[in-house]
Amino acid sequence: MTNAVVIGTGFIGPVHVEALRRAGVNVAGILGSNPAKSRQAAESLGLPKGYSSFAEVLEDPHVSVVHITTPNRYHHEQTKAALLAGKHVMCEKPLAMSPEQSSELVALAKDRGLAAGVAYNIRFYPLCHEAAERIRTDLLGKVFHVVGSYTQDWLLYPTDYNWRVSAEDGGQLRAVADIGTHWLDLIQFIVGQKIVSVCADLSTIHEFRYRNRGSAQTFSQAKPSLETHEPVAIQTEDCGSILFRLASGAQGTLWVSQTTAGKKNSLQFEIAGSEQALAWESQRPNELWIGHRTKPNETLIRDPSLLSQNASRISNYPGGHNEGFPDSFKQLFRVFYNAIATGSHLTEPRFPTFEDGHYEILLCDAIFRSNLERRWIDV
Repeated sequence: MTNAVVIGTGFIGPVHVEALRRAGVNVAGILGSNPAKSRQAAESLGLPKGYSSFAEVLEDPHVSVVHITTPNRYHHEQTKAALLAGKHVMCEKPLAMSPEQSSELVALAKDRGLAAGVAYNIRFYPLCHEAAERIRTDLLGKVFHVVGSYTQDWLLYPTDYNWRVSAEDGGQLRAVADIGTHWLDLIQFIVGQKIVSVCADLSTIHEFRYRNRGSAQTFSQAKPSLETHEPVAIQTEDCGSILFRLASGAQGTLWVSQTTAGKKNSLQFEIAGSEQALAWESQRPNELWIGHRTKPNETLIRDPSLLSQNASRISNYPGGHNEGFPDSFKQLFRVFYNAIATGSHLTEPRFPTFEDGHYEILLCDAIFRSNLERRWIDV
């Protein structure tokens, strides 16, 4: 039996636990930032064990896969240790904090022959696979240009504070690295091309944020008083725009923001081709808009019987029975664990790999330099 352990008990850790169970994977336990948090998380999630340390996880011979869902600064160290211990790894993005670190992890995973994935789950909405298949089979024609956005509002107020706003904890980029990389990965997956050049204009709305002197509240509904908070200088961006070029020369534009009121988690794209256009929005994930010049436009509703083979095999429910965010993780993990079982991770992985994660870090590095130097940068 393949046994997984999830490292991290914040928002995304329990998402992994739930999705793993729905994918038919046994979750042996969970590890928090201290033994008490581990025990509490294990009890609340109904898991058999709350591990006392990361070393205990790595020493457990029954654990074959480790899911890394900790803050970004721990990803390289924990992933490297897991690979050296012979464990397969599914890591939340970003894979590491620098291209040098991610390059090391790519090489180590390859040398050890281990399955090594990055949790770019948005690829695994069925209609995103359908969009990719339409481009692969030339229904869209030549890709002319791509435009889109990823917007949220959870950092709208200066009193909104989380470890992600800290460059030390999250990295030199925040909005781009936290949510923008999902969009960038998705577009490269769908169009089947790499982004090769970028020009970025990023902005920090709140140069100071106010940290609660007690505990930080993520996704809080309230607008707390400044009297209970202390100021923290912020170097990471709240929003920004990125112009880019694909390998074919096609143009693209991305707007990313974590300070757009009312946008809870909205990823959108529009891809224009010589024969058709495609558009999709994550808050309406079961609809794909298909644009035409010479006949009425279409809205394709997610229905396995109407989709391409690649899209229908990651769609489990009939049309009219909506699939969403949790299902995208389930489908990603089904593909990942099937690759482990069949050994296809060594030959033809169908999941986002460490190589993909490494390229995203190269892309983020180019975006950071472009904004800093006020010019186009090749990736």
